[in-house]
Amino acid sequence: MTANQQEKLLMVWTSGEIEVAKKMVFMYSMNAKLHGWWDEVTLLVWGASSKLLATDAGLQEELKPVQDAGVRVIACKACAEKFGVVPELEDLGIEVFYTGEFLTDWIKSGDKYITF
Repeated sequence: MTANQQEKLLMVWTSGEIEVAKKMVFMYSMNAKLHGWWDEVTLLVWGASSKLLATDAGLQEELKPVQDAGVRVIACKACAEKFGVVPELEDLGIEVFYTGEFLTDWIKSGDKYITF
C-alpha cells in the first residue's frame, strides 16, 4: 500500500438477527473506526437487516454511537423498498440508494469486505 492509499472496509450486513447486529456488526464497525484498524469503515444495510433496523428502536439507539464514531452507514434502496422502510432508514441518517453497482465496484476494486 502506498502512503496515499487508505485502508477501507465494507461491512455487508444482511442478517435479520438482533444479536448479530449488537454483538458483531455494531461492535466491530465502531471499534474498527475508533481504534484506527481501518481508515474508512462503511456499513451496508442490506436485505433483512433493513427491516430489523427500521423497526427496532433499541437497535436504532445502538446505531447512533456507530455513526458518531465515523462509520458511514448506507442501505440498499431496493431492499428497503421491498420491506417498505425507506423513510425510516433515511430518518436515521442513513444514505439509501441502489447499491448493486456500488457493491460490485467495491468487490472488483480489491478493497476489503466482510459479510454478516
